Amino acid sequence: MVRPVLPLFRPLLPQPIPIARSIHTSPRILLATPTGGSRNPFAPRTGPKHLTPGPVKTPNPRETTTANANSEGSRHEGEVSTSGGSSISSSSPASQYPDYSKGPSALDKASQLFFFTEIVRGMWIVLEQFFRPPYTIMYPFEKGPLSPRFRGEHALRRYPNGEERCIACKLCEAICPAQAITIESEAREDGSRRTTRYDLDMTKCIYCGFCQEACPVDAIVETQNAEYSTETREELLYNKEKLLSNGDRAEAEIAANLQADHFYR
Repeated sequence: MVRPVLPLFRPLLPQPIPIARSIHTSPRILLATPTGGSRNPFAPRTGPKHLTPGPVKTPNPRETTTANANSEGSRHEGEVSTSGGSSISSSSPASQYPDYSKGPSALDKASQLFFFTEIVRGMWIVLEQFFRPPYTIMYPFEKGPLSPRFRGEHALRRYPNGEERCIACKLCEAICPAQAITIESEAREDGSRRTTRYDLDMTKCIYCGFCQEACPVDAIVETQNAEYSTETREELLYNKEKLLSNGDRAEAEIAANLQADHFYR
């Protein structure tokens, strides 16, 4: 039986170009299709592109200023043009040349340059200060004034009847950022609570004043004494007795400072 020959050679024959299916269904795409046979039929079709005009370019202010200056330079000096075209005279300093006649003359500049007047004026100031009394304070025989808020050596205060002010609330120990305060307390026979141990490590203290601010009874304070340098570290470990003795010695000064500062608290 003879088989047909045409189906065998069909793969070798040129295939017809397929027609786009969207020709009859999408009129917008049909309008966007360019005319001509060089377009690839398989490429995606795009819609029409409309170019919108951009913003109008504004004139360069520097160029505008230069142009205005050039146009004004052609006019007469001291005249300004109006909107009507007429020119009026202007006496403002901006429309005139700078006046150098009010400054130092060339002779003055030459005299300052050759006679070294700057050096002479500087030496005159030194000579004036030489015969004035000195501003130096002869410390420690002379001392300057201190603020009532000056934070120096710590002290524990007492009431006028001799009773300790500290009630062992431990607020100063809790608020101390350097953890320099250690407190131990016990209850007395009358039910009050007093400290049995109040240690303060002055080598850790940063003199922030938080202990004085936190104390509800003004027991722990910082005096104006800044002269307590020692030779050993152990001398800066204050106990309760040392702090009470500091308070007894400076009680009048501490009370005066608190009275002067209570207006601002």
